[in-house]
Formats: sequence, structure tokens, C-alpha cells
Amino acid sequence: VRETLESRGVLGQLKARIRAEVFSALDDQREPRPPLSHENLLINELIREYLEFNKYRYTASVLTAESGQPEVPLDRQFLANELKVTEDTSSKSV
Repeated sequence: VRETLESRGVLGQLKARIRAEVFSALDDQREPRPPLSHENLLINELIREYLEFNKYRYTASVLTAESGQPEVPLDRQFLANELKVTEDTSSKSV
């Protein structure tokens, strides 16, 4: 079964999903997180965009759960404006 799951490329995804669920279960809601600063919100969003671009979806879900980042990603144009980045045709595809 392991070899079959591995050959289908599913085993790594299952392991990542289990890790994400374990982290979620271990996340102690009784201990409040520090408030998410504007700067950290932007940094986390850049990290999430990188993870999503590279198809690290389960890692992105752990980041979102642990950081308190909003579930809905920030608008890319808003992010570019906040970081004072000008996008061109080559950077928009990234």
C-alpha cells in the first residue's frame, strides 16, 4: 500500500495533512496568540503566496492556522501597494 501511495504521489500529501491536523489539535486555544501586526500580516501573506505557488498547500494551511492569518488571502494588488512593488507582466504570472 505504501509503495502504491508513494508512486501515485499521495503519500507525501497524506503525511502533510496528518501533520497539519496534529498541529491543529495541539494548538492550545486557551493560550491567546499575540495580536497579528500589520507587518507580520504582510510577511505571512508573502510566505503563503510562495507556499501556494509551489503547491505546498498543507504547509500553507498550517501557517494559516498557527499564525492567525485570515483564511481568505489578501488581494495581490493590495499587497503590492502596501509593499510599494510595481508588477509587470513577468511578475504577475508568479
